[in-house]
This record gives sequence, structure tokens and C-alpha cells, in this order.
Amino acid sequence: MRTVERSSSLPLAAERVWARVVTEEGINHELSPILRMTMPAGLRGRTVDDVAVGEPLGRSWLLLGGLLPVDFDDLQLAELEPGRRFLERSQTLAFAVWEHERVIEELGEGACRVSDRLGFELRPGLRRVPGAGALAATIVGALFAHRHRRLRAWAGETEARTR
Repeated sequence: MRTVERSSSLPLAAERVWARVVTEEGINHELSPILRMTMPAGLRGRTVDDVAVGEPLGRSWLLLGGLLPVDFDDLQLAELEPGRRFLERSQTLAFAVWEHERVIEELGEGACRVSDRLGFELRPGLRRVPGAGALAATIVGALFAHRHRRLRAWAGETEARTR
């Protein structure tokens, strides 16, 4: 299994950041304009805090540029510590195993750290392609670097509006 990690410090309280990043709006803000993630019908208008741990949640499509389907995610939440941490353990079109762990730690003085750990294993057919694992790690790393840039920009804009 390959692993990619990204972490960012934000000038906002952990509670406020959690309330944003576990929503469809927050997820898609982080992904845009590269991707948009659809939500299964049963999850629309809900957050990670509202779903059952260990049960299949439905299929979510990843749309390149918000339009072109490029992958799907059969969502399943493996672990949840509301307000602090979640671990999604799913399968996608490309990955036999996809794990996304997000942890939000309070740093004090109204700041927090958001850390993402992505673990993945390509499907058997893709594993046979020379360099596919390294390419997948590069793409996942770049996508989560983008997500963290978007998250830091949102946090900076939010902080400036509340001063």
C-alpha cells in the first residue's frame, strides 16, 4: 500500500474547520476547479457526523472539471471521532483499497492543524502497468496539495471577514 500525507495549519478553531470540511460544500470547495464529487442521494445535505460507521453509504462520482466522470468512490466510513477525525475506507474504480484519514487538531489561540493521510492500493490490472503506482502517488499527492491550498485560502478569507 502506498501512502501520501499532507498537513496544514489554519488560523481558525478546530470546531469551525470541522463544521466546514465534513460537508458536501466544503469537500467540493477543496476539490474545485479540478474535480467535483457527487454525493449519494442518502447523503445529500448531511455531513460525516450524520452517517453510520461501517455501513456502505453509496457511490460518489468524481467529475473532472465538474463534468466528466473519471472515477467513483463506494463510500464507507470505517472510524469516526466527531469534531476531530474520520477514516474513510472505500474502493474506487482505480483503487482496490482507498483510505482517507483526516485529523483536525486544536493548536490553541484559535488555530488548528488539518492532516490528511491517504493510503491506497491500485487494482490488480493497473498494478501491472509499469510506473502506475508512482504516477498514482504523484496524482494523489498533487490533488491533496491542491485541497490544502484551497483550505488555507478559505481559512484566510474566513479569518479576514471575522476581524
